[in-house]
Amino acid sequence: MLKIILIVVVVLIAALLAYAATRSSDFRVQRRASIKASPEKIFPLIADFHNWTSWSPWEKKDPALKRTFSGAASGKGAVYAWEGNRDVGSGRMEITEASSPSKVKIQLDFIKPFEGHNVVDFTLQPVGGETTVTWDMAGPLAYVMRVFGIFFSMDKMIGKDFETGLANLKAVAET
Repeated sequence: MLKIILIVVVVLIAALLAYAATRSSDFRVQRRASIKASPEKIFPLIADFHNWTSWSPWEKKDPALKRTFSGAASGKGAVYAWEGNRDVGSGRMEITEASSPSKVKIQLDFIKPFEGHNVVDFTLQPVGGETTVTWDMAGPLAYVMRVFGIFFSMDKMIGKDFETGLANLKAVAET
């Protein structure tokens, strides 16, 4: 009986691992918000990492977060590195493109808790007296993250932080 149970467990684990191998090796998380402010007012809040402390959802998850700024003061070439608790991990962001006032592209490299290399795009589109801000992150998924993704939705996990960040950005930009 124990032998049969062991065989069933091994087969289930093998099936789970095989299923994970068939899942997409890329991911994308995207959220949008309408903000009653011009793109010109919102753009500096995104293109200058020094302003992220006022709206980024991760800034509040670790009050002792260690930040390092280097490169350009803002826009293309600006670099923000962080080291924090297990909720925020550690990593580095660099603005690779900044087209005022409509787009900011960031290379986002996570070091801890999992290594990851992603691209983040913020686009700002004026619509009437408001601006639609789109926050998009995409990147490759390592095999272990595909296994993890069977049980946990990357979109739901990260998407909530994007929603919080956009709500914070809205509050800051509309004041």
